[in-house]
Amino acid sequence: MKGILYIIIGSVCYGVLSTFVKLAYGDGFIVNDVVGMQMFVGAILLWSIVLFNKSRSAKSNNEQYLKPTKKDVLLLVVLGSTTGLTGMFYYLALQYITASLAIVLLFQFTWIGVLLESVVNRKLPEKSKLLSLIPLVIGTIFATNVLTDGIGSLNWLGVLFGALSAVSYSTFILLSGRIALKANPITKTALMITGGFIICAIFLPPTFFTNWHLFAELSLKYGLILGFLGPFFSTLMFSKGVPLTGSGLASILGAAELPTATLMSAIVLKETVGAPQYFGIILILIGIVLPEFLKRKSLQSA
Repeated sequence: MKGILYIIIGSVCYGVLSTFVKLAYGDGFIVNDVVGMQMFVGAILLWSIVLFNKSRSAKSNNEQYLKPTKKDVLLLVVLGSTTGLTGMFYYLALQYITASLAIVLLFQFTWIGVLLESVVNRKLPEKSKLLSLIPLVIGTIFATNVLTDGIGSLNWLGVLFGALSAVSYSTFILLSGRIALKANPITKTALMITGGFIICAIFLPPTFFTNWHLFAELSLKYGLILGFLGPFFSTLMFSKGVPLTGSGLASILGAAELPTATLMSAIVLKETVGAPQYFGIILILIGIVLPEFLKRKSLQSA
């Protein structure tokens, strides 16, 4: 039950991020600084907790986790680059398309994850997972408003960035439960976010390090909330939850991000979300839940 709660909380926190990013863009901040500040604040918060826990465990001499090896550290930093790329591509997409459409594209990680899992395991996906692709595909068509507005209404650069965010996110989900499982989740998260910040700084160099007025304004207005909810709290919840639930159930519970982001975009950003989009989102949620539901049903009947 703990793992389920961790994943749901993390997913809801992730869901509100796009709204704050859109608000930051509206205030004139650029994507380089928004994503850079988010990862930077998140890394600072995480390493502060790591150092605090280290000093506390040294006094009590009661460390229940294994220290990550040099190989683990390297792998976690590399894995963290996928979280950085997810944020980078997702926030780039938000410059060109609505928050409600961007989150739908991000959630293509569900079927991409099925594909990656089959490649890694070198076997065809289960029938239940293949069956789930039907509502996922139909739901995406409705959720993107292609049927009502036409393909020409889509900003293809935004769609591309949204799709890339889905690829990087599915990679993170696939690998996060397989690396350094016995290491402290906070240390794992700190290493991953550090890797995420490095990759973001390489591709989208932030400007706030040379402009202290910008640094102060951005961090106080949006940086602290983005850094806390995203890299710090949400990633920590996933790091603690995925090993307890498994990647399959985590993907299902992570679906809480989709309705959260959609409702926030409609309520706070006043974006138009029509009946076809809500119908599409419901179908996507059904497609996400379906494989685990059929799997558990077959286990009960066996």
